[in-house]
Amino acid sequence: MRRILEQHPIFSTLLKVFVVLGFAALLWSLWPRSEALLELDALNQQAKPVYDAHGLFAPSDGPLSDGTVELLVNLENDREELYDTIEAEFGIDLRLNSVNSKEEQLYLARVKASQAETLLEALEDLDGVEHAELNGQMAIFATPNDPLYAFQWNFDQVNAEAAWDLANGDGVVVAVLDTGVAFEDREREKRGILVPDLRGTKLRQGYDFVDDDELPFDQHGHGTHVAGTIAQATNNEYGVSGLAHGAHIMPVRVLDARGSGSWSDIAEGIRFATEHGAKVINLSLGGTVKSKEIDAAVRNAHEHGVVIVAAAGNAGSRRPHYPAAYEHVIGVAATQFDKTTTFYSNYGPYIDLAAPGGNTRVDQNGDGKPDGILQETLRRGSDGRIVFEPSFSLYMGTSMACPHVAAAAAMLIQNGTSHPDAVAQRLYDSAADAGEAGWDERFGHGILDVHAALLGQTVKTGSLRLLTALLLAAGVLFYLARRRQLGRRPGLFFGLGWALGAGLLFALPLLLGRQGLLGLAAGLGEPLMMWDRFWAGSDGVNPLLASALPAFLAVATLLGHKRGADFAAGLAIACAAVLGVEAITPSVDVLVIPGVALLDRLFLSINALFCLILGALTLKRD
Repeated sequence: MRRILEQHPIFSTLLKVFVVLGFAALLWSLWPRSEALLELDALNQQAKPVYDAHGLFAPSDGPLSDGTVELLVNLENDREELYDTIEAEFGIDLRLNSVNSKEEQLYLARVKASQAETLLEALEDLDGVEHAELNGQMAIFATPNDPLYAFQWNFDQVNAEAAWDLANGDGVVVAVLDTGVAFEDREREKRGILVPDLRGTKLRQGYDFVDDDELPFDQHGHGTHVAGTIAQATNNEYGVSGLAHGAHIMPVRVLDARGSGSWSDIAEGIRFATEHGAKVINLSLGGTVKSKEIDAAVRNAHEHGVVIVAAAGNAGSRRPHYPAAYEHVIGVAATQFDKTTTFYSNYGPYIDLAAPGGNTRVDQNGDGKPDGILQETLRRGSDGRIVFEPSFSLYMGTSMACPHVAAAAAMLIQNGTSHPDAVAQRLYDSAADAGEAGWDERFGHGILDVHAALLGQTVKTGSLRLLTALLLAAGVLFYLARRRQLGRRPGLFFGLGWALGAGLLFALPLLLGRQGLLGLAAGLGEPLMMWDRFWAGSDGVNPLLASALPAFLAVATLLGHKRGADFAAGLAIACAAVLGVEAITPSVDVLVIPGVALLDRLFLSINALFCLILGALTLKRD
């Protein structure tokens, strides 16, 4: 090893880089990231099923009764001095949208409706103002319905039962930006109840942007229903199931008791979820008007490796709804029991996928109950107001379709795909084609099939890595032999190192399930660079494993032993192949490294090259 370091100084430099990177990764893993779980107090009694109706809540974007409107003003982050300038020159009072707004410099101002247009034009032209717009509203997507249906036919439609053999979203944080989630917090004595079927569901610390506090209790029922579809407790001998029942829910309340919320709160909710560890954001809400602030928050979330899923809207029209129509957002239409799109589901060029949203006006499976989406949530009284009692309720809407896709995204992330573009593409490629052949405006790429997405992910990714590693190993051996520089013919131990680095056993979880052999199937079925994801539960890949460091340490430790050197050479070449595949067709997000684009690819490419050089040098004649 000393000879290699002396003859090739670049490896000495590389070792120092790895030490620094390793220290940074260690700090990253130990540093608190606002991941405290909200402890849930279980209700002792079983709730009697109640079937209740769900109303339509429309946004209100116009002026208030006093003739004023609210402006949303976002200043560039380093231009705090503009606060005083704007207040003095424009005669308006700016206030932070919430206690979290200081860093983003997001302000609101109440002005007369007659002055709004002039003020907005002047603010947009002012240097240092990132953007200014009316603070519009978005609302939940839910349609009027009849008495509700008692079975989860929707999970059959997305092939959930087979998918659960491969993944359940374990540990992946899904932020539900909605009306809140029904949980109980007795210590701080703010009113809230626990829905019994959320017992066992892990809740991460969220935030209430409506009341501007840390207790995002549900005051409507919509958010709890959405959260239930994603991760309601399963196999607990009570109630119903959640699709990604191992996922952790981060409740972020951005909609009030009427189901409406401001653009500023929604944008801040997206940023909060991004900054506090969410890997998936569910947006079962929307409106017909674009918001620059929300668009910016969405782009920022995507750049930080977050998958964003949004409901398409319930107007039954082609008019685009936002945020579903923004770039980097998976727009979800709704299907009913017969796998056709529902009467209320929007359609158009922004539709990416379809998933079960339900239709409580029909009983297509003939069991005497309407075909809604069933989850346990809060009961609504005959007057439409929330009653703080648990209820098994059937809802319908693209709001209900959306969390199916968010749950599927969490399952893909758990299973190894953490790059948001790769997650979306795997969902599209595996969707069951419906409607017109290929993509169409009503189904997008097709109806969500979670099992096909997970199966395709494992088989396609594993096969590509394995084939690339095989070709690269053959190429290196042929090159060295042709130049008569091959020190010795590699044997069994070369093959073992190669298999470990390439993930030869990628099909093992398909045969044994993720928990097979006490969970070893999940780890052994992946290349070395992915191991920490299964045993440490990370949301991406650790830069220590996704680098040349494992190969470097193997060579340094085993170089003096013939069989050990063969093992290290095989490992290095296989790691080079896997890193190269990820650099060209990225499916993972490398932790610590900012963003999910150029820097990740550059890091993976450089380390692939180092691994290749290490493997070749180890096989070369002395």
